[in-house]
Amino acid sequence: MAFGINKKALRDWKNAIDNGEIAFLTHYWLDDKYPQYHTVTKAGAKNLEQLALWGENYQLKKEWIHVRKDGYSHFDLLGSTQIHILKSEGLSDHLARFNLIKE
Repeated sequence: MAFGINKKALRDWKNAIDNGEIAFLTHYWLDDKYPQYHTVTKAGAKNLEQLALWGENYQLKKEWIHVRKDGYSHFDLLGSTQIHILKSEGLSDHLARFNLIKE
């Protein structure tokens, strides 16, 4: 279940993807399969090859992409991988907003 997200953030994420960017959307998340995680970041792109190549930089496998018919395919980033990628991509606002900064 996703929460802690608003329509503007979702629209901005989709617009960035539509413009050919790798886009990031972080929100609170609960899933019984992963009770240790409370947030997820979706790293998405229209171009699956672009997304797969980007993911290789972070040792993400192409088969981990959630391929969506609506064109908003994405990786789900969780835990230490999520934090590492957000830091590497300069997304400190995501880290701060969701209290992911571990000092």
